[in-house]
Formats: sequence, C-alpha cells, structure tokens
Amino acid sequence: MNRSMRPFVAAIVAMAALAASQVAGVAQAAGPATPAAGPMAQVQAARAATDKYHKLSTAKAAGFTKLVDKDGIACIAEPGMGAMGVHYVKATLVGDPAIRLRHPEALVYRPTSNGLRLVALEYVVLRKDWRSAHGMNAPRPNLYGHSFNFTPKGNRYGLPAFYSLHAWIWYANPSGMFTMWNPRVHCP
Repeated sequence: MNRSMRPFVAAIVAMAALAASQVAGVAQAAGPATPAAGPMAQVQAARAATDKYHKLSTAKAAGFTKLVDKDGIACIAEPGMGAMGVHYVKATLVGDPAIRLRHPEALVYRPTSNGLRLVALEYVVLRKDWRSAHGMNAPRPNLYGHSFNFTPKGNRYGLPAFYSLHAWIWYANPSGMFTMWNPRVHCP
C-alpha cells in the first residue's frame, strides 16, 4: 500500500471498528444529560465536554486524527449544499459501543484564513450493527431529539451503509443545527 493511502485506510478501519463497537451500548450517555434530557440541555452538555477541542493541538493530543475520503480529500463538501469541513476521528472511541453525548466519534473543523476552527460534532453507527442490536425494523438512532441520517454503501468514505448525525453546536448552520451540510462552511 502506498503512503498516500495509509491515512485513508486507517480512518476507514477506525470508523468501521467504531460502528461495530457501538452496538452494545447505543443508548448509553455519559453523565446527567441523557437522551431523556431536552435537546438544549444535551447541547449544553456536549459543549461543556468538547470546549477544550477548539484548540486542534488539544484534539490531536487527545488522539483525534484527520479523516480523508477514498480520494484522499479531507475537507468534505457538496456543491450547492455547502460543506461539513475537516473531520478528526478519535481511534479509542472507535472501540466504544455506545453513542455518548459527551464523547463524539468525530470533531468537525472548518477551514479559515487563521487555520481550522471547531464547528460541529459527529456521531456514527454502521447500519448492519444497529440492526443486529435493535432488530431489522428498528428506527434509526436518535440523539438531541433528531434521527440520524442514512448514508448507503458505495459512499465516498468506502464504508458500508451507516447512520450519522452532525451537531453544529459551535457554529451556526442556517440549514439547521442537526443537518449534514452547512452552507456557511467552505472548502479551499
């Protein structure tokens, strides 16, 4: 395998392991802001837990690493929709089977003239693992009062079908706090 593919393959392995491990404890959340708490209480809890990651160096020191798609692209955008930005994934959370409000699997940063700025959190679960744990007809995972989005296999990340939820808790998204794309985020 050539060097340019190593980060991508590592990120895919990490995301797959994350999703596989989330099956056992999907409904668990750390601390007092559980899924039963109101969405704004959950947002406040997530902000308190992730505030330290505004400094990318802190995120990297905590084990978050840059994710790139199968073409080696780090800043994820969709023409006409906006962008997500640059994702940093924490490998140690990949093996954690729970969806945890305060411990997202990815931090999302937007490129600025002054470097990357934290804008969103992302939670991910592979569909096959969700169905194995909750049944073939189970509703999609839910956090902050919102159902996760569905991404089919054959996606740009090289992952099997998965569910994900972006939470734009650090940067306003005119399309909505829990939508995938933010028209205010742009990739170079």
